[in-house]
Amino acid sequence: MLSINPSETPQADLHQYLLGAVSPRPICFASTISKDGVPNLAPYSFFNVFSSNPPVAVFSSNRRGVDNTTKDTLANVLEQGEVVINVVTHDIVHQMTVTSINYPSDTSEFEKAGLTPLPSDLVQPFRVAESPVQMECKVRDVISLGETPGAGNLILCDIIRLHINEAILGDDGKIDPHKIDLMGRMGRAFYCRASGAAISKIFQPVTAIGIGADQLPEAVRNSEVLTGNDIGKLAALTKLPSMKEVLSLKDINEEIRQDPIKKHQKAKELIANGEVEKALALLIAK
Repeated sequence: MLSINPSETPQADLHQYLLGAVSPRPICFASTISKDGVPNLAPYSFFNVFSSNPPVAVFSSNRRGVDNTTKDTLANVLEQGEVVINVVTHDIVHQMTVTSINYPSDTSEFEKAGLTPLPSDLVQPFRVAESPVQMECKVRDVISLGETPGAGNLILCDIIRLHINEAILGDDGKIDPHKIDLMGRMGRAFYCRASGAAISKIFQPVTAIGIGADQLPEAVRNSEVLTGNDIGKLAALTKLPSMKEVLSLKDINEEIRQDPIKKHQKAKELIANGEVEKALALLIAK
């Protein structure tokens, strides 16, 4: 393992280690307006939703690593106390990157990126018309984390109005991840498209108590065939197989049941097909 002491690592290197490890990150496409009425638009990937009641989003505007200056977004939220957070989809990701350029403060990134400013209902900053979800926010607080290059300024935002394009909703009225087609930021110049084959469902009831990996036989926990995900699926089962279930494995031949490697390979196949209970019964069978 590469062990790093943050206090002894150059800021630029530490920054990239952190961004490469904590990813993909959602992107806050922040729209603000200056005291002189100039619209500003900039992306931030130190961002997430931290509360739903009250609805609060938080993003960080970090001090620049090159010259330790701060961005127009920070100045605007400190002066005006308002921001619109727009989500970034695959369709506008390259326009978003244009807004990350350090244009002069009297320049509108809406115009530079070719994006459409849409009047908000409750705040002064414009929404991005091309973004399918727009959150009008009042700034709750700004917390400075330091004065050195790379130091963050946490901007806590109360979401007071949420706009959702109905085209991204599924038949159940919820946001469909394939339709919204979001982009996430990773380290360096890497991004992640959160749709298509990149999306998978994992159902894990939190009220049903799983048996846990510690209840699995040692040979299963230390299997050279089963992956961590296989172990996780077995550990999530709510009970160990009964003796009746173990003895009912008549469709699995004796050779497989008696050969440890073949038994684990067959169990892995069963797990992949969703037959997790049967897989554990096979693994426990003598």
